[in-house]
Amino acid sequence: MSKIIASAAIRGAHKIAKQAEDILSRAIKEKGKDCKVEFPNTGYYIPIIYSMTGIAVEKLADFEDVMKEIKDLLPGLVDDELWTPYLGPTLDAGMATLFAEEIIEACKYLIGPNPVDGIWLGAADDVILRERGIQFVDGTAPGFAAVAGAAPDVETAVNIARKLQERCLYVFMSAHHNGTTFAEQLASGGVQLGWETRLVPFGREITSAIYSLGFASRAALSFGGVKAGDYRRNLLYNKNRIFAFVLALGKVTDEWYATAAGAINYGFPTIADSDIPEILPTGICTYEHVVSNIPHSEIVEKAIEVRGLKIKVAKIDIPVAHSPAFEGERIRKEEMYCEFGGQKTVSFEWLRMREIGEVEDGKVEVEGPDVDSVEAGGKMPLGIVVEVAGRKMQTDFEPVLERQIHTFMNEAQGLWHMGQRDLNWVRISKDAAKAGFKLEHIGKLLHAMYHEQYSSILDKVQVKIYTDEKQVAALREQAHAVYAERDARLAGMTDEDVGTFYSCTLCQSFAPNHVCIVSPERPGLCGAYSWLDCRAAYEIVPTGPNQPISKGNCIEPTIGQWDKINAFVLKTSGGNVERMSQYSMITDPMTSCGCFECISAVLPSTGGIMIVNREFAEMTPCGMKFSTLAGTVGGGNQTPGFIGHSKHYINSRKFIGAEGGIRRIVWMPTMLKEEIKDTFVRRAEEFGLGGEEFLARIADETTAATEEETLEFITKAGHPVSSLEPMF
Repeated sequence: MSKIIASAAIRGAHKIAKQAEDILSRAIKEKGKDCKVEFPNTGYYIPIIYSMTGIAVEKLADFEDVMKEIKDLLPGLVDDELWTPYLGPTLDAGMATLFAEEIIEACKYLIGPNPVDGIWLGAADDVILRERGIQFVDGTAPGFAAVAGAAPDVETAVNIARKLQERCLYVFMSAHHNGTTFAEQLASGGVQLGWETRLVPFGREITSAIYSLGFASRAALSFGGVKAGDYRRNLLYNKNRIFAFVLALGKVTDEWYATAAGAINYGFPTIADSDIPEILPTGICTYEHVVSNIPHSEIVEKAIEVRGLKIKVAKIDIPVAHSPAFEGERIRKEEMYCEFGGQKTVSFEWLRMREIGEVEDGKVEVEGPDVDSVEAGGKMPLGIVVEVAGRKMQTDFEPVLERQIHTFMNEAQGLWHMGQRDLNWVRISKDAAKAGFKLEHIGKLLHAMYHEQYSSILDKVQVKIYTDEKQVAALREQAHAVYAERDARLAGMTDEDVGTFYSCTLCQSFAPNHVCIVSPERPGLCGAYSWLDCRAAYEIVPTGPNQPISKGNCIEPTIGQWDKINAFVLKTSGGNVERMSQYSMITDPMTSCGCFECISAVLPSTGGIMIVNREFAEMTPCGMKFSTLAGTVGGGNQTPGFIGHSKHYINSRKFIGAEGGIRRIVWMPTMLKEEIKDTFVRRAEEFGLGGEEFLARIADETTAATEEETLEFITKAGHPVSSLEPMF
């Protein structure tokens, strides 16, 4: 253990603790001890403090208890007599630093300067946590780099960022060096910042690094079922499941040392470009703790090595970079070279299965003008036909594979895709066009990625791209007939039609007790997996998270329990969940991991339920916001009266069928009503509830803010829930 690092980290911890004490004193003086304090639209209170100590900070006065914890953790200032060659005191100083930095950042939201300013994003809200956290579960985001400081120049910063993106890593940015920051350098280089591109600027000061570590702590609480105050499990969870590291670019100050010591507690090592003392022995981190003096051309590869990350990057013969990190890249009108579809030109995309002899693997045909035939800002028709063949390929897999066109195309830098079927919209950027990107490269990209992701079911892939308007229109009519046939096949499937359901244990890396049981009429609670998706996934990876389960004998048809399903759930949950109902939120409801799109909760006095979607950040009639509800329902818990589920499940005929289905819904946010309206109205008419009239009888935030107001509204509206038996 380096004496210099220990001295600097402990000095830095004392400095940041003093800053926290000062800003807390000012905040209390200006706002009062009872002033509410939080990171906006987040659950789990102030996350690092809450996860490590169990202290639920709700008002400024609660920070006074945290300051006592900080002072208890702080070692004495280091000199020749006090220094010891062990990590313990330095790690304590690091944790004290993180607590103090959370106090500083939380108080900034109250008395300024506001952490959200210009490019600086501040704390990630719970919608972001759900959307992005799942990527750490399914492996599309193998980890994150917490970058502190700035590169020596813009070009170096852009090169480092691109290397991190190409390896699918998130980049969380904080702190400044020589008057600038890594984020500002990227912005100067024309690089898009934000969660969509995985380049996330948290703040100019080193204290904003706690948003990175807070994200990791919230992931453990939300997805992993880690309890508040269980600091040991939280830290081990992060070491073993959240693969992150610190890149220190520039002069490492005492405050940086202190924050890095806090990150080491999580098992996150520091890799520096400057010549600072190293901590090479293993212990807390998987390998080295601090590695220094790494050239900028090698720093990304070195960081991946030190953290022990395993990253697979597909090399594709196209003139632009390719990585999931580019999936959220936007191409604005002024950045666009040309576009296709988007209701501006005729367009479609269609994947169809062919016989083996009808497909020439790797063949890419472009029929019609290419992108170089239009001026910058031009529009063209576009038809994309992907033809696949394989001994294990099935017609039912076509829509599953077709939806991947969206993902694969968006992963190319400078290529933007939206929608599906004949509602697709594609843009190519000026930079991509300048680099030589043409339509044939879309075909090469799709060919490579289908083989990369679906090699177990696909033997051959060929791509045909059309830009002649008459030809595109004629082929689109053929595709329309196939779309309609698919919809009828999927819509007609019921749970009774099949003898096999599928498991999804993808989220068990975060929530060990959780098991999704996916059936034709109950999709995965994240909204991303249908029964057909799971069947396709099983064909692709037979040993993967989606396993077929024979239903066995029906125990109780109303609530939806089968003996072999229960046996599977018992085994797969490690013995923690004995029974699971497919159609009930009262009797043995399905567990939730934290990835759910919606939460349903009973409103006892109304005899019905409320549904709230993750995007709705306001208070709900049950007295809890979505974020608080998620803490109750998530983590693999089985909570009668509460379930997490997808938006699509609301329109299922089996939606809480044991309790009366959609007849029980008495409150939903207007945004959710609008999103599910068309299918919901048809389902209500099918059940004899009056279609749009029934939807109007469901309260929302414009008509009821409390359970009492909800009851008053539905009573006046004549909601049918009053005719149903009590739920309990």
